[in-house]
Amino acid sequence: MSSSDRIELSIDPGTWGSMDEDMISVDPIEFQSEEDLYKDRIDSYQRKTGLTEAIQTGTGQLNGIPIAMGVMDFQFMGGSMGSVVGEKITRLIEYATNNFLPLILVCASGGARMQEGSLSLMQMAKISSALYDYQSNKKLFYVSILTSPTTGGVTASFGMLGDIIIAEPNAYIAFAGKRVIEQTLNKTIPEGSQSAEYLFHKGLFDPIVPRSPLKGVLSELVQLHGFFPLNQNSIK
Repeated sequence: MSSSDRIELSIDPGTWGSMDEDMISVDPIEFQSEEDLYKDRIDSYQRKTGLTEAIQTGTGQLNGIPIAMGVMDFQFMGGSMGSVVGEKITRLIEYATNNFLPLILVCASGGARMQEGSLSLMQMAKISSALYDYQSNKKLFYVSILTSPTTGGVTASFGMLGDIIIAEPNAYIAFAGKRVIEQTLNKTIPEGSQSAEYLFHKGLFDPIVPRSPLKGVLSELVQLHGFFPLNQNSIK
C-alpha cells in the first residue's frame, strides 16, 4: 500500500497538509557503488513514485481530530531511513510536541539506508530523543503502526516506542532478516517466527488491526487519551 493510499485511508478528505516536501537527500559520504550513483538512484525513485523521499509527513484530521502523521513508503528505496527521513520524522515530532497533537507513525522499512553510512544510524537516536521529550516530558500520545515489512533501524527505534503499538495482520516484523540471522548464527529460524501473529503472542506489541477498521480504532484510541474532534458531530 502506497503512502498516499494510506493517508487517504486514514485522514479525512481535504484536511491533509504536507510538511517538508522540499527536503531531498544528497550524497553526504560520496557513496561508491558498481551500480548506479546514489544521486541517480534517488532521482530514479523520485520519478517512479512521485515522492521526494521514503516518507510523507504532515497534519490532518482523523474523524475530526487534529493529528500529526508520518507514513513511510516501501516503494521508495525499500522505505530505507536516511538523513532526510530521520529529519522529517524529527521535525514532525517537534511540531506535534509544540502544538500538543497526537502522533501516528506508519512504519514500512528495510531499515537504515546504507548509502549514508553512520549518518543513517544517527537518525535512530535523534528520533528517539525527540520522542522522549514528546512522550515523557510533555505526556503526549504516540501510536506506532507496524506494516510489512518493518525491520532494522526502524524496528530498533521509533517503531517500538509507541505508547500503543499496532501491527497489521501477517506483517513481517524483525530486526535482522531470516537469511542474515541464519548466515550469521548458522542456525535455522523457525518458519513464521517473524510474523505479526507469532510476535503478538510473545507480547511484542498491542493489537493486530486489519486495514478496514483501523481508522475507527485510531479514533477511539486518541479520544481515550484526551484528544477530541474540533466538531463533536465529526465522531463516527
